[in-house]
Amino acid sequence: MNWESPVSSSFVPSLIPRRSLQLIWLDFPVTAPALITHAEYVAFLDSLPLYPSSLNIAIEEGKVDEVKEMLRSNPALDINWRDVRENGCSALHQACESGHDSIVSILLAHPGIDVNAKDDSGKTPFFTACDMGSTSCVRLLLQDQLVMIDEPDNDGGTSLRRAAYCGHYDVIKLWIASGREMDLGKPGDIYKTDVIGAAKKYRRTEVVTLLERFKENPEETRQAARVGIDWYNSRAVEMFALVIFVSDELLQIKETVAIQAMRFFSIVRKLPLELQMVLCHRSVGSTKEIIQRRDSEVAFKSLAESLLWSSIFTN
Repeated sequence: MNWESPVSSSFVPSLIPRRSLQLIWLDFPVTAPALITHAEYVAFLDSLPLYPSSLNIAIEEGKVDEVKEMLRSNPALDINWRDVRENGCSALHQACESGHDSIVSILLAHPGIDVNAKDDSGKTPFFTACDMGSTSCVRLLLQDQLVMIDEPDNDGGTSLRRAAYCGHYDVIKLWIASGREMDLGKPGDIYKTDVIGAAKKYRRTEVVTLLERFKENPEETRQAARVGIDWYNSRAVEMFALVIFVSDELLQIKETVAIQAMRFFSIVRKLPLELQMVLCHRSVGSTKEIIQRRDSEVAFKSLAESLLWSSIFTN
């Protein structure tokens, strides 16, 4: 059978738009649509909603400025969208897995963020950060009190157990310094061993030593960890300076920041509980204080002076 085109031999296909060409070959009457300008086309593209996967791709590639622009220009963007191609990871999961702490800080500030969203394996972003050993991301998440740090995955494993199993010593040290709860588990849990036992099984010697020290003396281990990794912010440094100012004036002692910090703790442990609580609130930047800031500084300075005169630093 001869399947000849109904179009005449003089017809030149290259001169007709592709869509019109297809319709002509089907013998439909066609009217070519009016052309739009480039500016109108750009405006049309801008009007389309952003697909959440674009955000995850930008996060994976560490494009901070692009991430900020996406979030700024698309307030309706689903910030907690789970990528089925990446085991159901959310944007925060992706940032923690990639170790992009600057993006993690941006996402944590988002009003709609679910900081405890779980992927298909039941892992939270915090679990992911501990698994990857992303210390900067772990530090940010530990400072957010809404982050649930003991959420188990689908197999019953915890973030702490995963960090110990992988030998992420710095992650565990940050956890101790944060003051957040640290559940070492029990020998009879789902894995038949506690966190220390898991670290021993995989010969994570540094982790075992640190956790055993913490188990024996939590407070001293926490204080040493805070000094060692410079956990404190500027508010705490101001408190250090207040104590050191008095001691330097009275005893003419000049020492390093780390030594100053240890001397600070020596004083704090001897202070009345009320003032200790004030210092704790101020060290973490809390607005909740038991007594007014001005009064607390005066009271603390007076007590520090009296303690110094009683040779507290000779102990």
